[in-house]
Amino acid sequence: MLKDMGIHMKGGVITELDSEYCTIRTRVPAGVISCDQLKGIALVAERYGAESVHLTTRQTIEIPHINHSDLDAIAQDLASNNTPLGSERDEVVNVIACPGKERCIFANIDSISLARSIDAELFGKEMPVKIRISVSACPNACTSPLLNEIGIVGQNRPVRVPGMCTGCGTCVEYCKEEAITIKRGISVLDPSRCVECGTCVRSCPYALLKSSGEHYLITVGGRRGRHPKTGRELIAVRSPESVLIVIEKVVAWVYRRAWSGRLLSDQMDELPFEKFRDEIVASIPEEDRAGGTISDFSAGSGI
Repeated sequence: MLKDMGIHMKGGVITELDSEYCTIRTRVPAGVISCDQLKGIALVAERYGAESVHLTTRQTIEIPHINHSDLDAIAQDLASNNTPLGSERDEVVNVIACPGKERCIFANIDSISLARSIDAELFGKEMPVKIRISVSACPNACTSPLLNEIGIVGQNRPVRVPGMCTGCGTCVEYCKEEAITIKRGISVLDPSRCVECGTCVRSCPYALLKSSGEHYLITVGGRRGRHPKTGRELIAVRSPESVLIVIEKVVAWVYRRAWSGRLLSDQMDELPFEKFRDEIVASIPEEDRAGGTISDFSAGSGI
């Protein structure tokens, strides 16, 4: 009986409306699963009487209607399939990611590798509040990073080669933010409109727009649900290694400071976030930061 209660306490075991049954949530980092693992989950589901599985918003697979008496056995079978029990409670839950540079033409970063690295370090860590982490390879934000407790967005800041713009207007046509105009035969950027998506860099037919290098904007305190809230900008860094350092610091900060029973987004001012942000910026070497704003794009000075 105690053993069964231990399984019940795992975040991947979710009691259903009919409390005689549970839904089993699996762990699928970045939503990527091999064909063999997918076949294995189907076989496990059939073995325990499930007629279907459910694909979740956190890029995991759930097996519904599992009898309590089968919890130990199904947990062992899923672990053998390398798709172990997932996480759902006050802990770091499944880290999600868009396809990233592997497949997407808009991607600025390798989102899947980054999400897997974060998952390997932090998945399942017990927390006072649930921590959802989302990685998006560009500001299109397909995985809604700003609506997660921790969000990472891949950005690409444009730099124009000084004096070389032909004024062809291709970048103007491709910019969805209407941030670029042609004035006196050269392109001029309005920094207040630019979201650093990198589309203009990729669109320039003469390669006169260059990238300042990929960087990663990290936000904290977002949420979905009945009262959505956008996360607050924490810092932008230049490498996946720096992202991991910052995310670990955020998780440690939340673990030490946050109260249970309330969403992180409702505690940001009390923690307080502004002081923490200053501490984070000071702790990251200047060469690893991607802070600042876009300056005189038309003069070619870039960032």
